Amino acid sequence: MGRRITTLALRPDRLPLGWARVLILLLLLGALALVVSSDDFQEVLSWGLAQAEPVIAEHPVWGALLFLILSALSAMLAFFSSAVLVPVAVQAWGKLACACLLWLGWILGGACAYGIARFWGRPVVRRITSSRELARYEERISRHTPFGLVLLFQLAVPSEVPGYVLGLARYGLRRYLMILAIAELPYAAGTAYLGESLLERRTSLLLSLGAFAILFSAWALHVLRRRLGS
Repeated sequence: MGRRITTLALRPDRLPLGWARVLILLLLLGALALVVSSDDFQEVLSWGLAQAEPVIAEHPVWGALLFLILSALSAMLAFFSSAVLVPVAVQAWGKLACACLLWLGWILGGACAYGIARFWGRPVVRRITSSRELARYEERISRHTPFGLVLLFQLAVPSEVPGYVLGLARYGLRRYLMILAIAELPYAAGTAYLGESLLERRTSLLLSLGAFAILFSAWALHVLRRRLGS
C-alpha cells in the first residue's frame, strides 16, 4: 500500500491487495449508484417501504427494538448485515433516530462480542468469526495496547473483529466501550445519511459518502498495519 498512485495506475497487475480491494469497492459503489438511480429500483424500494410502514406504525416500539437487535447482530457476525433495513428505519423514525439506533445496536453487539470472547474463550469465538482475521491481530493487540492504537484498530477492521480480539486479550471493558462509542458514531451517522440518499434518490451524496468511507477505512487499515509492524 505504500506504492505511489502513478505506479498503481501504470501497473494494475502489481496492485497491493489493499488498494485492489479499494478499487473494487469503488467500482461496486458506482454500480450501486446506477442501480439506485433507476426507476425499477425506486419502484421496488417504494413497494418495500409501503409494506413495512403499516407494520411499524402498529408496533413502533417492537419495530425499533428489532432493528436494534439486528444492528447488534450485524456487529457480531461477519455474514450478517442490517444495512438493507436502514432505508426502512429512516422512513419510519427519521435520520437521527435511525443513526442512534444503529449506534446503540453496534455498541451492544461489540459489548456482546467482547463478553463472549472474555468468558467463553477462543473455541467459541472461532466458531463465530474468521479465524484468519482473529489470528492476524490476536498476537499484536494486548490489554496493554495504547488507547489510540485500539481506536485505530476499531476504525480500520470489520466491526465484528475487535470485540472478540479485545475480549480474548482481556482489554479493559470501560476503555473498550469508550473506544467503541467513539469509533461507531461517525459510521452510524454516515449510514443513516446513505439511507436517506437512497430514499431521496440523491446519487451524488451516495457516491461522496460511500467513497469517503471506503478511502478512510483503507487509510486507517494502512496506518494500523504500519503501527503494528505487519
